[in-house]
Amino acid sequence: MRIAVAGATGNVGRHVIESATARGHDILSLTRRAGYDLEKGTGLAGALDGVDAVIDVANVVSTSTRRSREFFTAVTTHLLAAERDAGARHHVTLSIVGIDGVDAAYYAGKLAQERLVEQGTVPFTLLRATQLHEFAEQVVHNTSAGRFTLVPKGLVRPVAAREVGARLVELAEAGPAGRAGDLTGPREERLADLVRRMVAFDGVRRSVIEFPLPGKFGRAMRSGQLRGDADADRGTIDFDAWLRSPDHTRTGAGEGRGTATSDRPDREGPAG
Repeated sequence: MRIAVAGATGNVGRHVIESATARGHDILSLTRRAGYDLEKGTGLAGALDGVDAVIDVANVVSTSTRRSREFFTAVTTHLLAAERDAGARHHVTLSIVGIDGVDAAYYAGKLAQERLVEQGTVPFTLLRATQLHEFAEQVVHNTSAGRFTLVPKGLVRPVAAREVGARLVELAEAGPAGRAGDLTGPREERLADLVRRMVAFDGVRRSVIEFPLPGKFGRAMRSGQLRGDADADRGTIDFDAWLRSPDHTRTGAGEGRGTATSDRPDREGPAG
């Protein structure tokens, strides 16, 4: 198969590339470096000719409702139009477990993306997955100042980006299925506990302070609705195994810049 990957340099995207390549597929990486601006639609005209499936894991790091909707609406609209024009037969997209009714912050963009895919003319498969293990790294990078890290209260069942990437490739191979079964991690966790274990593993002295994030976004994290149902498919790589793997980028003593979440495409957002 010839598979185009949007967001090929992100946490999930790199594993999509690795898995698809290992399974013998021909890959087209839709990255800015290769001349594609997915938000503006630049470079897409004719690019998808001969492509069998498009896997969309393009992302933006933002907790702004407006920014998230803008990004996911623009990228999805441009991709679906290019796929339609090229005659692509399958659009595969990644979303988030449990976001129904949470039309706020980052999740608002993912819900808008889901609606566009479901209402479009390109046959699709939509996979919802839970929070990534890699989110713990993002929290430390974005909410740390000095020796302190602020962590939103959250009940999660995190999954490895490696397993999400592999599942997306399997779904692309299988053909359009509409809404696929959800994918969650193997263990229920508290987000703050994940961050504490990670910084301890990395040998970084840092105090982790848990706090309740306000609004719908924060309530969804605290409620546990983002953990998935009992009938969801389960990944096998737990957080501690992921920490010991090459997929974990160790937290350095010089990190913790105290910055707000930024808008950077092809990176994993608050829910990956």
